Amino acid sequence: MHIYFSGIGGAGIGPLAQIAHQAGYEVSGSDQQSSQYVDYLRKHGFKNIHIGQSVEEISKIHTQKPIDWFVYSSSLSADHPELAFCRQQGIKTSKRDELLNRIIADKNLKLIAVAGTHGKTTTTAMVIWLFKQLGVPVSYSVGAKLSFGDMGHYEPDSEYFVYEADEFDRNFLAFEPDVSLITGVSWDHHEIFPTRDDYRAAFKDFTSQSRHTIMWQEDADYLELQQSTDCTVMNWEDNRQVLTVKGFYNRLDAWLAVETVHWITDAAEASLIDSVNSFPSLSRRMEELIPGLFSDYAHTPEKIKGAMSVAGEMAAETGQKLAVVYEPLTNRRQHHMMDDYKDVFAGADKLYWIPSYLAREDPSQRVIEPSELIAKLDDPSIASAMKRDAQLKQAIQKHLADGDMVVAMAGGGGDSLDDWLRREFLK
Repeated sequence: MHIYFSGIGGAGIGPLAQIAHQAGYEVSGSDQQSSQYVDYLRKHGFKNIHIGQSVEEISKIHTQKPIDWFVYSSSLSADHPELAFCRQQGIKTSKRDELLNRIIADKNLKLIAVAGTHGKTTTTAMVIWLFKQLGVPVSYSVGAKLSFGDMGHYEPDSEYFVYEADEFDRNFLAFEPDVSLITGVSWDHHEIFPTRDDYRAAFKDFTSQSRHTIMWQEDADYLELQQSTDCTVMNWEDNRQVLTVKGFYNRLDAWLAVETVHWITDAAEASLIDSVNSFPSLSRRMEELIPGLFSDYAHTPEKIKGAMSVAGEMAAETGQKLAVVYEPLTNRRQHHMMDDYKDVFAGADKLYWIPSYLAREDPSQRVIEPSELIAKLDDPSIASAMKRDAQLKQAIQKHLADGDMVVAMAGGGGDSLDDWLRREFLK
């Protein structure tokens, strides 16, 4: 079967393309622009990737070897030329979930799905890490670069497939997991889920589709779920000792991973705890770009609190002052969560707030300026509105020269704050 992946350089589509390739399918694809990930795929056997998504290019590939299945991301527009071409040619088209379900069924795998508003990437990676430390073959897909494996991998001898199940566009509702983990639930993706109740209902539906669910008491209360044979509800007071992973929220994620792998494999908890305590960092999860300068994917109040708990512990150990640079992800999110910032940056000695990273915006919404968002903080005096320019670079350099710890928090992809820092500081 020949599968064509549109947006093959993306964090959702790219790993799935790797999995399909390793599972024996013919793979080709495209992206709007070249990237390090596209280059990586090419170096690992992907010979038929082109940059620029046109009818002419996909037509050439289809002529060389007929495309059986066109897989695309949620960001693809309904009138996209590649999608239009495939529909005209009668080629099967779908988003990634349908293909992944096909691979899971074809290879007789059991699905471990990790879902949640925050913490799912780290938790997914921790579960994968624990399986690897046990020497248990595992297939997986995760939305961040790993230091101990690819973002997507198919292992022929594996029994389980570990998947970071995204709620955006209701992707996670396409699956019926053998085991699901809930890492933390708070209203997000407001354009998909207009109300908190819509969001909560989607997660309840997800757990109802799972053979067994593992979660913390706080999330069970939020979703109105009870401990049962189908649901393991954990209490932090019973699980707080012996973990040395930095950051309170990372320790919550680590315990979910330990409990899940213990439940599946019956491996000793003490051994799993030792392994998770040695878990290496992920790309853009408190990733040190140069000495003293870190990048983190935090872009919601809960994610910011998680990043701040890690950064605060690190700075306390070294006696450093902590400076934060924050780029919100999308303007539309800010209209829903601006009142939730309050104390999320507590512990920072200085905060630089830059304009939001814009993507798939509602043109009818006014763009909220950093100064208005800063005013929502309990202590706005720590913050300055800045732009991504030479002045911000000088401010970061000054902090680094003074021995401070600088943490950049941003979502977004190309031309995000993270991208800018890599261009400016990793030359």
